Amino acid sequence: MSEGELVFPLKCGVQNYAWGKVGRESEVAQLQRAADPTLQIEESTPYAELWMGTHINCPSKVRTAKGTNLSLKDWITQHPEQLGEAITKRFGGDLPFLFKVLSVNKALSVQAHPNKVQAELLHRKFPDIYKDSNHKPELAVALTPFQALCGFRPVQQVADFLSKIEEFRAVVGGSNACKLISASKTLDMPLQREAMKDCFSSLMNQDPELVKSELKLLINRLQDLDSAGTDTSLWESRVLYKLYNEFPGDVGCFTVYFLNVVTLQPGEGMFLEANLPHAYLSGDTMECMACSDNVVRAGLTPKYRDVHTLCEMLDYTGKPANKTKFPGKSVTENGVTITTFSPPIRDFAVKKFETSPGVTSLQLPALPSPSITIVIQGNGVASNPTLESSLPVNRGEVFFTAINQTVTMEISSESMLLFQAYAAV
Repeated sequence: MSEGELVFPLKCGVQNYAWGKVGRESEVAQLQRAADPTLQIEESTPYAELWMGTHINCPSKVRTAKGTNLSLKDWITQHPEQLGEAITKRFGGDLPFLFKVLSVNKALSVQAHPNKVQAELLHRKFPDIYKDSNHKPELAVALTPFQALCGFRPVQQVADFLSKIEEFRAVVGGSNACKLISASKTLDMPLQREAMKDCFSSLMNQDPELVKSELKLLINRLQDLDSAGTDTSLWESRVLYKLYNEFPGDVGCFTVYFLNVVTLQPGEGMFLEANLPHAYLSGDTMECMACSDNVVRAGLTPKYRDVHTLCEMLDYTGKPANKTKFPGKSVTENGVTITTFSPPIRDFAVKKFETSPGVTSLQLPALPSPSITIVIQGNGVASNPTLESSLPVNRGEVFFTAINQTVTMEISSESMLLFQAYAAV
């Protein structure tokens, strides 16, 4: 690239977290290999996350003819005007978002993210654990069928599980269970939230040995019912077995009876606002978030568990599983469908561009924010007035676009699928 180019390719790094899909099964690995054919995929290595942005833990590099020594953060520092006045004023001299692709094989931790006020307090009190003072809302848009635990179930569903599953009742406590069952028969929302909090907090602080023994009893009982031909799907047996196999004896296994099991089909979204409990279970997804790494965990993890903080910060409002999805707004014109996912925050939004077969071009409109775009499917050539030559863009390619820049894509494949992250200023 030359000094004046405002659209340019990025080299992005991968995180090999243990929960990621392994080897060529990982979409993350496949995308990275597509962008760099010299990459050798290690079949025993998990490829969990592809990071696109300026976060210090895995910063993207600017790809130039001379190499990739310049980080995207350094380029932005050298060209602060390309952030735009609105971003600079609100967020300072950096991108306010981090863009990712995730390939999930093993369940992630039961967790939530603090709001801005909570993040500032946690960072001030525990800087070694919560390393920045920013909030971390997240948006997930599925690439394949993607499953997660997300948000508390309606209180009536939890009450039903407590009534039917004696092992669940045992780890929650009889008096807490009775309180929630009673609250579920009223329209008193504050009482329902209080009962949900008491039950969930009791579970998360329960004696680990009692949790292990009751989990084993429940697993054995469900397996006996399965062997007898009884349908155990209403007991969420499939998800419970998965969690138990991955984290045997862990208190987080019981959260399947508190939290909604949500399955996103490709193209469906889910917005994880502050204080919403969740745990990704399986599948491949795009993810965009505020530029932070603040996570409060309490189950299904070998990492530090901050049970007290999590139980105090959560939103205990129950809602149906379908209400946890975050639909985008779609517009189709000339065979190009643009779906915009714009959560109620300024840090980020995401656009999905999908072309019908036979469409030969699409345009990424100019935005008042820098953006990062990844090609998930298809190939073509990108052009922009600042480019000295056209930019080939194939599957796995990631490129940065400065503010107020239009990118025209000439498509050479049957169809194309792109995702673009930007700040919603």
